[in-house]
Amino acid sequence: MMASSYSAKEEDGHHSGSAGLGGAAVQTRKPDNTAFKQQRLPAWQPILTAGTVLPAFFIIGLIFIPIGIGLYVTSNNIKEFEIDYTGTEMSSPCFNCSQSFSWNSTTPCRCVLFFSLDQPFESNVFMYYGLSNFYQNHRRYVKSRDDSQLNGDLRSLKEPSKECEPYRTNENKPIAPCGAIANSMFNDTLDLFYIDPNGTKTQILLIKKGIAWWTDKHVKFRNPGGSNPNLTAAFIETAKPVNWHKPVYELDIDSENNGFINEDFIVWMRTAALPTFRKLYRVIQKKNNMTPTLPKGSYSLEVTYNYPVRSFEGRKRMILSTISWMGGKNPFLGIAYITVGSICFFLGVVLLFIHHKYGNRNNSSDVPS
Repeated sequence: MMASSYSAKEEDGHHSGSAGLGGAAVQTRKPDNTAFKQQRLPAWQPILTAGTVLPAFFIIGLIFIPIGIGLYVTSNNIKEFEIDYTGTEMSSPCFNCSQSFSWNSTTPCRCVLFFSLDQPFESNVFMYYGLSNFYQNHRRYVKSRDDSQLNGDLRSLKEPSKECEPYRTNENKPIAPCGAIANSMFNDTLDLFYIDPNGTKTQILLIKKGIAWWTDKHVKFRNPGGSNPNLTAAFIETAKPVNWHKPVYELDIDSENNGFINEDFIVWMRTAALPTFRKLYRVIQKKNNMTPTLPKGSYSLEVTYNYPVRSFEGRKRMILSTISWMGGKNPFLGIAYITVGSICFFLGVVLLFIHHKYGNRNNSSDVPS
């Protein structure tokens, strides 16, 4: 029988090993004798008893249910109106535009949709455009941009990132802004009109500034050349994106909302996580406390149809919505809180009944006679 040797160094995490040929130590696969590798770290293992589990279930239920009710009621108080203007149905006013318009069309197509609001919108109203079946979360689509170029870097302006392929260059000129995200920018024009009972149309003032995140507007997106107001010279020898009808320096006549810092462009460049999404388009500000922002009655939506969606079987819609302290209309959060709280409270009642009925019997059986 072979005798095993013991070394104090091995107990401290040092392995002497066995001597091989030439006196070289043979490596061993035994882990070091440390608290981490030998799993001797301090740990807390709670003992679940009726005295700890039952109060936890009841407390979670009593907290979550009122929170869920508050969130659900708040969400239902948010007013929202949605109208689809894709134009796939023959009865739609935008049917002709949806069938004939494409990215290569040079003449804009216009259509008018009439709708009515059954109740007034009192506070600030936010106008969104919504798209369906548009996968902005595709990996290659998300990567198809050059953040250095969008931040005003002159070198990236002339030599865009290869991630922008195949929308990196056009006619041997660098595309600004490059990439698939910018190339597919939403470019429908939406105008809203209120129709008086006597038939007079009044255009609703739509605010186009202040719709983008402050960090995007002032940090992530900058025009090349700094504060140089001549964007035509800054973007010289660059090409517009393939699907755009005009270059980036002609997006707006307002110099503070033109070029890379155009807020419609910035909003579009923040990609959505789901194929059905909405993005903020305009804001309708409340004028005074005496009259609602949008009174109930008849309205018309005039659409300049520039964005084709037939190629990917998508749909387009316009949404009018108010907001609250929790944001836009979202009943899911309130329903989730109510559901979780109800389940916890129900489990607490069931476990309390089981403990009351069988707990004493088990304790009495453990007592020796």
